[in-house]
Amino acid sequence: MKYSYLSDVGRSRQKNEDFVGFFTNQVGVSLAIVADGLGGHQGGEVASEMAVSNIGYEFEQTSFEMPNDAYSWLQKQAVSENKKILHSADQNDSLMGMGTTLVCVVILKKRLLISNIGDSRCYLFNEGRLTQLTEDHSLVNEMVKNGQISKEQARIHPQKNIITRTLGVSKDARLDQKLCEIVPGELLLCTDGLTNMVEDEQIAAILGQKKLSLKEKCQQLIKAANQAGGADNITALLISFENKEVS
Repeated sequence: MKYSYLSDVGRSRQKNEDFVGFFTNQVGVSLAIVADGLGGHQGGEVASEMAVSNIGYEFEQTSFEMPNDAYSWLQKQAVSENKKILHSADQNDSLMGMGTTLVCVVILKKRLLISNIGDSRCYLFNEGRLTQLTEDHSLVNEMVKNGQISKEQARIHPQKNIITRTLGVSKDARLDQKLCEIVPGELLLCTDGLTNMVEDEQIAAILGQKKLSLKEKCQQLIKAANQAGGADNITALLISFENKEVS
């Protein structure tokens, strides 16, 4: 397994409210995590850094290696972190309304536990195909599911930035979680600063360039988002798995 990540402020924002990290626990289980902050004067960057740093630190103290333990631990951490973010917002007017999305992957033996809240995403790139593994918690995604708009219309919808579930803002801190087998290929964790700017086909084309290192692929993804307008902060985290790690 190899990994690399990169975060960029983009071309339109004054500060980067995304936060990203990669952590390992006491028995060698890894956690990759990406967050996209929102709300308040400086609340977005505070909420995303709190979530990644706090959950990452707590993860490093653990020694679990089974899926059920990882599942329950992450749910508890989400509830705990949600309370911390809400408390901080209550104590400081400039942080009022702050929250953050979260997408993370716990890398177990031969399995992945993928968790998310909000609209930051996890994709699998395998055999030339890009597949979204998470579901956005957003107003436009609900509209797509209800048949009100198409996926193409969702990309340009004026309310596409309305998130229906986050850490912070409300007491609803439920994570969506799914367990997957590790397969050869690459996992991409990213914020909507990438996916709102770059089509899936272009992301797949970049990830399919075998001569590029993971770091170079992250750089190319960031570059593509900025060339498309860079309307938001952009974060990409890539993890690669080879055949020998799957067998």
